[in-house]
Amino acid sequence: MQRVTRFLQDNLGRLWLTGVFLFLYAPLFFLILFSFNSTRQDGVFTGFSMRWYQALLGDSRLVGGFFLSLNVAVIAATLSTILGTFSAYVLVRYPRFIGRSWFSGLVSAPLVMPEVIIGLSLLLLMVSIQHAIGWPERGMTTIVIGHTLLGMAYATVVISTRLRDMDRTIEEAAIDLGCRPVQVFFLVTLPNILPSLIAAWMLTFTLSFDDVVISEFLSGPGVTTLPQVIFGYARRGINPAIYAAATLLILTISTGIIAYSIHTVRTQLRREREIKAAMRTS
Repeated sequence: MQRVTRFLQDNLGRLWLTGVFLFLYAPLFFLILFSFNSTRQDGVFTGFSMRWYQALLGDSRLVGGFFLSLNVAVIAATLSTILGTFSAYVLVRYPRFIGRSWFSGLVSAPLVMPEVIIGLSLLLLMVSIQHAIGWPERGMTTIVIGHTLLGMAYATVVISTRLRDMDRTIEEAAIDLGCRPVQVFFLVTLPNILPSLIAAWMLTFTLSFDDVVISEFLSGPGVTTLPQVIFGYARRGINPAIYAAATLLILTISTGIIAYSIHTVRTQLRREREIKAAMRTS
């Protein structure tokens, strides 16, 4: 009994961490496993087969939804990162201006606002604008607008954190050397916050790619993203082709995260080597 107690005391943190990871990732493991199941039976793995991936490729709704989600996510992530960069720069570099608190609250509101409320309010706004000027019609454009609104809030948080940690003396030195504010922003500030821009883009891409609620409100006839298609299939019953689509989705996102992590580690190691080389030469 003492050995068991001592073992638990020495390994409690590891056991707790293992339990958390199992809770988070065990469902994903079973989803991936049953995407290779040879039959439609739930909870019983009857044999390895690629039939559901073949069925996925033959399903025009899933394939079309995937490419629509990919296009929407790329556009929305790019717009969110650009707008988030500008809003973060204003909030961090210009801490005192009229309406700053109001602007900061508006930027942060989508972080705490339920997506149902965001989707419903955007739907009413888009319908009112369409009745007034005839644009935009509900479809890809409205989905991009909704995802950009949500993604901009997350991008602002990520980028503003990096801007606060950035050494401002670099910008001041560039100004002393004759650079104008626009040149300082594009030649000094942006290269220094590039990792945060990449992180913000990937975060907003993921948020857009797997969003269901806002897309449900803003999509039009014949325009359905991949999460919408998967959700619609799941409501009518289990279709193992959904498992295959979800597996490919997990693989795509995981590949992007791993590639970004490797790039970040290599960049950090290269920067450390450059700093050490500069210290040796000085």
